[in-house]
Amino acid sequence: MIKISIIIPVFNEAKILGKSLENLGTDGDIEVIVVDGGSTDATVRVAQKSPVKVVVSPHPGRACQMNLGAQMAQGEVLLFLHADTQLPPDYPQLILTSLSDNRAIAGAFCLTIASQEWIFRLVEMGVNWRSHFLSLPYGDQAIFLKAKTFQEIGGYNNLPIMEDFDLIQRLKKLGKISIISAPVLTSARRWQRLGIFKTTLINQMIILGYWLGISPARLARWYGRK
Repeated sequence: MIKISIIIPVFNEAKILGKSLENLGTDGDIEVIVVDGGSTDATVRVAQKSPVKVVVSPHPGRACQMNLGAQMAQGEVLLFLHADTQLPPDYPQLILTSLSDNRAIAGAFCLTIASQEWIFRLVEMGVNWRSHFLSLPYGDQAIFLKAKTFQEIGGYNNLPIMEDFDLIQRLKKLGKISIISAPVLTSARRWQRLGIFKTTLINQMIILGYWLGISPARLARWYGRK
């Protein structure tokens, strides 16, 4: 069986991390690596209570954390997972089947949002349409690819924001981005923090700014990332 390494970049996720790790199971072909970005809460202690590898990144930033996790990984396949996103139960087989297609260079999952509010169904429709027809999944959709491919493209570029978008754009030049119809379930918290419409508008403005050549550092300040 091909081994899958799940890399979870975290920062102050003590409240949700324990449950997230439980949902991954303890299959011998699954390796879980939690990479902390300098949390000031109990995130590291929570992670250390689970049978996972835990490392603290010497450099903050999700891109650096994910690259560090990839360097430590022993699996042939890498899966980058947000702490507030849950994978479908049969995710290992879904991933391996997806990557068995010779055209597929990488992949991700469709998205569902953990809220009963009807407006989130529209958000899901937009995300899944973008993923299928534009081949542009984002990080909360659990991006996966072969470790060899990740190494060949040089991993994540060290960007303070848009690191997943940048990675997918580079991968699209090499092959197909496969989108698995079985969805991941992600928290609604980032939409609830500022409101759905404001969050969506900010996201689109960040993408537009990126295309227009505005520096990722400035975009990160606009978005609220340090």
